[in-house]
Amino acid sequence: MIRVPILMYHSVSDRPNVETRPLAVRPSALAEQLSYLKERGFTPLTMAGLIASLHGEDDHRLPERPIVVTFDDGYADFHSEALPLLERYGVPATVFLTSGWVSDAGREAAGRPLDTMLTWSQAREAASCGIEIGGHSHSHPQLDQLPDNELRQELWRNRALLEDKIGVLVSTMAYPYGYSSARVRREVRRAGYRAACAVNNALAADRHDELALPRLTVAENTSMKTFSRAVEGSQVPLIYMRERTLTRGYAVVRRATYGLRRVRGLV
Repeated sequence: MIRVPILMYHSVSDRPNVETRPLAVRPSALAEQLSYLKERGFTPLTMAGLIASLHGEDDHRLPERPIVVTFDDGYADFHSEALPLLERYGVPATVFLTSGWVSDAGREAAGRPLDTMLTWSQAREAASCGIEIGGHSHSHPQLDQLPDNELRQELWRNRALLEDKIGVLVSTMAYPYGYSSARVRREVRRAGYRAACAVNNALAADRHDELALPRLTVAENTSMKTFSRAVEGSQVPLIYMRERTLTRGYAVVRRATYGLRRVRGLV
């Protein structure tokens, strides 16, 4: 069985604000984690690179110890803090960008950013440095709670804006909050995405749906011991037991809420 750790980061800052702090990591912690991956012989891939390797496309072959590093939302500190570290350690990564949150989105602005976000020029610069830009919806809603038309708009608008503003093919995405459903995944495929990431805190394996690939959360409270055990695949379910239990329970509530809203004609 193929097993690949896909890491999920958000803000990288020594001074995160109240809203981003729980999922933020310090630059020094990220540096230590990237150094560990290099020393342990991991080969970092972008999400698109992983999918190409899994399918053996264009001479892509899956390396012995693959790993994927991803960043959600598109915070400005990715450019100032994370990108220099990724370049120092030779780590390609994927940024899942919320198009309506971009700092200079202008008339396309949508949703409520949690902190200072990347500009379009910074996203283009990151792409020129080998960073993959992926989709993360337009306004960062809970996609599985949207009516069909709004869901399609979120997915199609996001991908179209990213490709237009950055000038690259966008083939992967991540679900805001990690939430999806069979209906959402169908629309993601129709919108032209080839693969998508959830959270789930498990190692990705070849048995997983490529439109619902699990990731491992790296956050403020992630120690090096926890990080090393997670990427090495050592007792991953135990490390994230609390998070996985809460996620499963909340998923039941969310499905019931959506069903009730449908009955009431709200979606």
